[in-house]
Amino acid sequence: NAFNHFHNLKSNSSKQLIPHENIKIQNCCRNQKPLTVMRGAKVLAACLYLAAAATLVVQAEDPYFHHVWNVTYGTASPLGVPQQVILINGQFPGPNLNSTSNNNIIINVFNNLDEPFLLTWNGIQHRKNCWQDGTPGTMCPIPVGTNYTYHFQPKDQIGSYFYYPTTAMHRAAGGFGGLRVNSRLLIPIPYDVPEDDYTVLIGDWYTKSHTQLKKFLDGGRTLGRPNGVLINGKAGKGDGSDAPLFTLKPGKSHRVRICNVGLKTSLNFRIQNHKMKLVEMEGSHVLQNDFDSLDVHVGQCFGTIVTANQEPKDYYMVASSRFLKSVITTTGLLRYEGGKGPASSQLPAGPVGWAWSLNQFRSFRWNLTSSAARPNPQGSYHYGKINITRTIKLVNTQGKVDGKLRYALNGISHTDLETPLKLAEYFGIADKVFKYNSVDNPTAEQTKSIKIEPHVLNITHRNFIEVVFENHEKSVQSWHLNGYSFFAVAVEPGTWTPEKRKNYNLLDAVSRHTVQVYPKCWAAILLTFDNCGMWNIRSENTERRYLGQQLYVSVLSPEKSLRDEYNMPETSLQCGLVKNTPKPANPYAGA
Repeated sequence: NAFNHFHNLKSNSSKQLIPHENIKIQNCCRNQKPLTVMRGAKVLAACLYLAAAATLVVQAEDPYFHHVWNVTYGTASPLGVPQQVILINGQFPGPNLNSTSNNNIIINVFNNLDEPFLLTWNGIQHRKNCWQDGTPGTMCPIPVGTNYTYHFQPKDQIGSYFYYPTTAMHRAAGGFGGLRVNSRLLIPIPYDVPEDDYTVLIGDWYTKSHTQLKKFLDGGRTLGRPNGVLINGKAGKGDGSDAPLFTLKPGKSHRVRICNVGLKTSLNFRIQNHKMKLVEMEGSHVLQNDFDSLDVHVGQCFGTIVTANQEPKDYYMVASSRFLKSVITTTGLLRYEGGKGPASSQLPAGPVGWAWSLNQFRSFRWNLTSSAARPNPQGSYHYGKINITRTIKLVNTQGKVDGKLRYALNGISHTDLETPLKLAEYFGIADKVFKYNSVDNPTAEQTKSIKIEPHVLNITHRNFIEVVFENHEKSVQSWHLNGYSFFAVAVEPGTWTPEKRKNYNLLDAVSRHTVQVYPKCWAAILLTFDNCGMWNIRSENTERRYLGQQLYVSVLSPEKSLRDEYNMPETSLQCGLVKNTPKPANPYAGA
């Protein structure tokens, strides 16, 4: 009974009860005087309670952090024009989610929009748990007027990330926010602890509503050129009248995390008169170099250190578009604490052309000696010495189907169905919903035409795979893989052939989850598919993703073991062909 009582305390906890209870128990164990006044059964019960508790001290779970998010519509004027935006707890952008490696994050999301809604946690790997990934291929959307509780862990992860909606064109209205995962206190970081930690969300923006933009795409039209660029949901006036977004302490270093949360435009970010020391990229510590500016492609995040070592006054942060015919620029104000004087109206110029951007990509290197989420050095994993077991080439194309614009990979333009792909697999009805595609090396003929259907690849668990993204188009692409990080070993002009492997960086390529591919170029990534589940490979260009430029990778557990993948949670939503269908009895079992 004592054991059950303690277990109930743990199970019913809405906050971090376990550590607090442990402290009380440990203190009581050190002081036995209270037990001397007890007699008979009370003494025995107390001893049993303490014995059970002492055992659970060693087995205590990682801390739990609970959040309640109310998702609503609101009105804002990011570019000076009132428009409908998506708010989370009344905020645009949404709240910053601050976490530490291995924390249990519980987020109860209430959907008070007029459409079903889902959030994905861009870069969080959800080990063995694609059930919380928040993509239409893995989860049913949250119906209008209801709620769903996400529960996930950034297991063995650190770094800078963000979240955003994956349903309809909701991302064009907001619903996004920063997500940071801090290192545990016992794990050293390769830089001094900064004075403060700031998240900078940059992105392109349209003044038309998300429903109007969706109508454009459904009607076969492109979104066209964005109307502006935002920094943390605002476009600066640039005349010194803006309120400062952040305050810097003179002489101190500050962590500045920069994420491109926009729809389709690569952006360059820079800070007036300040260098940015790049220390982390999408969950990996990198060799530290100072940059005047950084190209941040859609879906990417950089972690930098900015030292307030200039004259104490105001300075502009600048975000400007890349690879558009005419440059779109916005500013955000930084203010030194106690500083006097306005920011200079002379903004630092951005780079020109994509060759500059490619050279910057090639300068990024994995820090082999620093720890990440674990105490062992990042470089202890020698990915360059693993034999490739399969090569998958993905060629992006665009064309028209029935007179409407579509985007495709290997000639297939993905479409989401009412029944999520993962649920179809789990309930044993995959053959009624989709078929596995296995075009690993498409011919030119196969990529000329486009067919619309679910695009799913089947990959063997723990295989070491080479994926090549080949871009024959004139625009920059940005590709993301859910559930994993990969080694971006090369980005080069031309067409990929096996001989190009001699140019791969097999020593210190950065482990990350997003890679850009420049016009008429290719990119190669390497990874071990060791995380079972259904995982999305997508263009981070929202127009392209919405119109089919994505696919899913199914990685199944050969033994159907809980060691490899969790069962579908009891609280998971069911829809489509499996709505109101009893869940399979223990499809995954064992250790």
